[in-house]
Formats: sequence, C-alpha cells, structure tokens
Amino acid sequence: MNVIIQAVHFDADVKLTEYVTKKIKKLDTFHGQIIKVEVFLKLDNVIHTIKDKIAEVNVHVPKYQFFSKCCSKSFEESFDDAFESVINQIKRKKDKLAA
Repeated sequence: MNVIIQAVHFDADVKLTEYVTKKIKKLDTFHGQIIKVEVFLKLDNVIHTIKDKIAEVNVHVPKYQFFSKCCSKSFEESFDDAFESVINQIKRKKDKLAA
C-alpha cells in the first residue's frame, strides 16, 4: 500500500503526519487489496481570520476508488471524520459485492 500525505500551503508537523500514518495502517483490516491512499491536508480561509482545516482521503483499490472530504477546526478531527466515511464506503461496497 502506497501512502501519500500532502500538506497544501503549509508545513505539517511530524506529530500530525505520524497520526495520519498510524490511522491509515488500519485500513488493511477493512480491505486487503488497497493500492494507494492519498491524504490532502488543506487550510481554508474563506472568512478573513477563521481558518478551517480540510482533510481529503482518497483510497484506490482495484476497480474502485473511495473519497471523502471533511472540514472542522482541527486537522485530527477533519481527518477522523473523512477516514470514518471512507471506511463506511468500503464496508458498504464489500457488503454489496458479497450479496
């Protein structure tokens, strides 16, 4: 599994990248044929001083691609929400294929 973590318009600290990497390793329990995982961490400053943190998770498996984008006040919370959404998508697809 190839993992790509990109911080857009800022430098992510080591603690944040380790947190994301540790969580992504758990994806193997839900799908055994993951080819690539892309995580994009972005700052969104639509309003002048308030900066929302956006996390996008893109998971590539043979024949399918799962994507989720979430926004909150911290990168950890945004990533957790997007990660849970991708896990739910993978579970639903596996259940549909098994039925």
